[in-house]
Amino acid sequence: MRKYIRHFALIVGCALILSSCSNSAVQAGESLDEGLAKPVVVIDPGHGGMDGGSVSVDGTLEKGINLSVSLKLADMLELFGYEVLLTRSTDVSIHDDGIEGVREQKLSDMENRLELFNTKDAVCVSVHQNLYTDSFYSGAQMFYYRQSSESEKLAECLRVRICSNLQPDNERELKPIDDELYLLCNCENPAVMAECGFLSNPDEAALLEDDYYQTQMAFSIMCGLNDFHIESGRISAKNAENKR
Repeated sequence: MRKYIRHFALIVGCALILSSCSNSAVQAGESLDEGLAKPVVVIDPGHGGMDGGSVSVDGTLEKGINLSVSLKLADMLELFGYEVLLTRSTDVSIHDDGIEGVREQKLSDMENRLELFNTKDAVCVSVHQNLYTDSFYSGAQMFYYRQSSESEKLAECLRVRICSNLQPDNERELKPIDDELYLLCNCENPAVMAECGFLSNPDEAALLEDDYYQTQMAFSIMCGLNDFHIESGRISAKNAENKR
């Protein structure tokens, strides 16, 4: 029952967001064609458990924001016809049982996340928040593995949707990485780390901690994922074409 209530709330929330977005965003939000195999999206809420991630200017831990955005995103994707896998759905580390020591637990946690990222034919997004010593900086930024052209395309789809829907003044470019980020450089599928904003910026931190803004962020990421699936031929654009 709780899940149905959450889905109803998401429908209302999406309707409100759609009313304030461009027509192209509405097209990207169309549900998938019935009868087709469900495309798989793996969502990774960064950090968790003993690993709190960054800390915002008011003391809020990154891991909770990541989880909240990710759960909203997961519900939206399921509502629109995707199969969704979450690396975690609660505040936990997903290291194997019996592993002792912080370093060993962190290694085990990352290996288990990577195993899910390498689910056959999946598209992967790791949700994070940024931090910098200067509180001036703001805006989402997408990280991707330099050697993966598909990951670059995915990163651009997410960047465009977040900027057009939420951050029109954001001029941050895509951030290619080499072997710095374990999940991205070892993933066999298109994968992006989505840094949604800066917790070191007071104004942006307040937004990122706000439930409605988190819903808007999740919706924008969902639209970007839908764009990528259409552009890469993973799903049909028939619904979007028919309903223009």
